[in-house]
Parts: sequence; structure tokens; C-alpha cells
Amino acid sequence: MAAPDMRRALRPLGALDLDRAAALHGEAFTPLGERGWTRQDMAELLASPGVAGLLIQIDGADVGMAICRVAADESELVTIAVRPAERRRGTGRALLAAVLDHVRAAGARTLFLEVAADNPAARTLYEQVGFRDVGCRPAYFRRGDRPAVDAFVMRLDLG
Repeated sequence: MAAPDMRRALRPLGALDLDRAAALHGEAFTPLGERGWTRQDMAELLASPGVAGLLIQIDGADVGMAICRVAADESELVTIAVRPAERRRGTGRALLAAVLDHVRAAGARTLFLEVAADNPAARTLYEQVGFRDVGCRPAYFRRGDRPAVDAFVMRLDLG
């Protein structure tokens, strides 16, 4: 018997998706000790100028989301969250590719992001795409009652 055909769908994150996006963010980051973003956090961010969100589903189930921002010719990957059970299956890479397409189409020439020093899988993905370290933010990511973690600032030239 053949395995079921997994259909991946990517679409813009809209106002009706705020609870779903907050749930995905919480599922991805709360286990690390970070505070998951709320529906209100998502609404405020998505209402900001130049901000866009993406939702990815597999066979109708939400598996990941990303939010990016474009200002003039610079852009930022604000967050990318993939359900833990779906990691290492290409979902993060697909979201990142969609973000790259979006920010390029919006006229961005560079894309910045911050990644936690204790997240080698994400760091590897970003490096494989061509991101390079350009700075560090000490104790940037809070980890609940554990010590905060440094963030590496990474940049990708889109030209």
C-alpha cells in the first residue's frame, strides 16, 4: 500500500488565522522557555506597516508559520515557527523560501534575522541558504527561569 500523498499548502496569514498562528508559535517556542506570542501580539504585529505572514499546512493541518517585515530595501524575518513533530521534513525550508520570494518581490535587497545560539538546527538551515553572521545580541532570548540566550544576527544579501 502506498503512503498517503502529503499536500503542502502555503498561504498568507490573515486576520482569521491569528489564533492558529499564536498556537503554532507557542507550540514551537514555549518548550524552550520562551513566552509564546498571543493572538493580540500577532494582530498588532501583522497590522504594522510592511509586515506579512505566511501559514503552511499539510493536508489541511497547520504545521508552520512565518512573519516578515520589509522597510525600504531591507527586510527582517521576525519569526518562523514549525510544529515540533514536523521539523526536519522541509517545512522550515519551504517557509523560508516563501519569505525570500515575498521580500524580494517587495524590493528588499537584504534580509536580517536573529537566531538563538542554542538553536543549531535553525542556524544550519540559515547558513545553507547563505546567511552570514553580522553581530550578536547578548542574553537576547529569555528562557523563563533559565539564563537568557545570546542571539546571532544574520544577514542574507538578496541581489
